[in-house]
Amino acid sequence: MVNWNWLDREIILAIHEEQLAQHGGGVGLRDDGLLMSALSRPINFASYEPDATIFRLAASYAYGIARNHPFIDGNKRTAFVAMELFLLDHGWLLTAEDGDAVLTFLALASGELEEDRLADWIEHHARRIDQRLTPSLQAQ
Repeated sequence: MVNWNWLDREIILAIHEEQLAQHGGGVGLRDDGLLMSALSRPINFASYEPDATIFRLAASYAYGIARNHPFIDGNKRTAFVAMELFLLDHGWLLTAEDGDAVLTFLALASGELEEDRLADWIEHHARRIDQRLTPSLQAQ
């Protein structure tokens, strides 16, 4: 069984704040329950599917945040960065082109892309790296 490093609420709130600072948008958490539900998705999935892949769990984070819309604005951006951070923290780098990523996350948020297809997309656009790039998260 893999020892996963889960993303917590404070990390997601910081990601969201940074995305708004860089790109603009309406500030605020619309529903904390929806955020907590999104953050529980990959943890619950891993509990019931012990062989879950990193791609499936990263997709679960992205799907939960993008589809639950817990924030006033910036849900897709926050979902993308959360997915990317989860991958990085487990030794994977997302290599998708920006335009492809934008179209993928627009399709995800609109309901045109399902979670399992997002996991396939992530797997296709990720490569293993030699070491984790976020050592500060390892201590948690």
